Amino acid sequence: MMPLLARVSTLLLSLTVFAVLLASLPASARSSAKKAWTPVAAEILMDAHSGKVLRARNADQLTYPASLTKMMTLMLTFEALDRGTLRLNQSLVVSRHAASMPPSRLWLAPGSTITVEQAILALVTRSANDVAVVLGEALGGSETAFAKKMTARARRLGMRHTVFRNASGLPDRLQRTTARDMAILSRALIGRHAKHYAYFKRRSFDWQGDTVYGHNRLMARYPGMDGIKTGYIAASGFNLAASAVRDGRRLIAVVLGGHSADARDSLVADLLDAGFQRPTSPSRPAPAQPDLVITKNSASTAERSTAVSVAVPSLKPAATEAADSSWSIQVGAFASHAAAVRSARDTAKRLGSLAAGASPAVVRSGGLYKARLTGFPAATADAACSALKTAGRGCFPVRGG
Repeated sequence: MMPLLARVSTLLLSLTVFAVLLASLPASARSSAKKAWTPVAAEILMDAHSGKVLRARNADQLTYPASLTKMMTLMLTFEALDRGTLRLNQSLVVSRHAASMPPSRLWLAPGSTITVEQAILALVTRSANDVAVVLGEALGGSETAFAKKMTARARRLGMRHTVFRNASGLPDRLQRTTARDMAILSRALIGRHAKHYAYFKRRSFDWQGDTVYGHNRLMARYPGMDGIKTGYIAASGFNLAASAVRDGRRLIAVVLGGHSADARDSLVADLLDAGFQRPTSPSRPAPAQPDLVITKNSASTAERSTAVSVAVPSLKPAATEAADSSWSIQVGAFASHAAAVRSARDTAKRLGSLAAGASPAVVRSGGLYKARLTGFPAATADAACSALKTAGRGCFPVRGG
């Protein structure tokens, strides 16, 4: 393991070099770069068995895959294992190029080794960039050659808009994808590599005496969720491809461009909830909404970002789904009851007259608290959700309370 002082020195040097390069650009170039790096919110919900799209918003908008790139690195690794050209216990040598990758990483030293199985676990949990390059070089000879193999494989899968330029998802202005393409890749990993897909369930693994924990916090909270990959770079925002199973039915949800990890997780939970609620009559793809422009990465949690104080009726957890003709809208799913309360209050304030006559409620499901407004006519519920989605907030209508 690299000493702490050496890690800090390496990070400071990288930041200094970046600042110097950025400052050396003309003002117009810096402005263009900023515009090019504005994340765009995109989402898609897909039935894993049929491939049918149940919901979509900006699903074909080009953006950056970030660490979702590693799903393709893993697919090519699984295919090599199936062919016998790689073995799980095979040791791979770490090149100087691989060891030079910035965090997130395992801090591998040049000339050291890591087994294929350890490498797989490092990608699905730590999302280690140095390890992704080790696998890419083992499979392609060089990372550049491997990226070409990744892109070619994407085309054969039907990922029409995706271009890979590296094995990790680290920033590259020519590397791009869409929410639809990431859903296609997720479905292929689940359907074609079922025996390997179990790796995506892992939330930690042991490495050189330490326990390495994963980034996918939603998997611990959402009932039935068993993978698959998180991702983040400034240019893309917070990304997540997720899959969950209930009553024998598997769904895939992809959200790209979340403004925080908590907001992204909430959107994914909302998509999955919507799909599982109506298994026999999935909704048509949602109409495209205006892009959500993110001008600044938010370090606040979802609970803080939704905290407002407005005068609304006191909130009580709703015990069961109402069985009448009224409609509700669900605006988020949270780890705590207090966060759901604040989200409901914030939504009531935002909607104004559209929420007239609606009553806030919180429904507990599994380990999550779902923030809702109840008592809408069907048409008003649709209008309220349209308004919220236009503002970049998650929402879907629910029959009953």
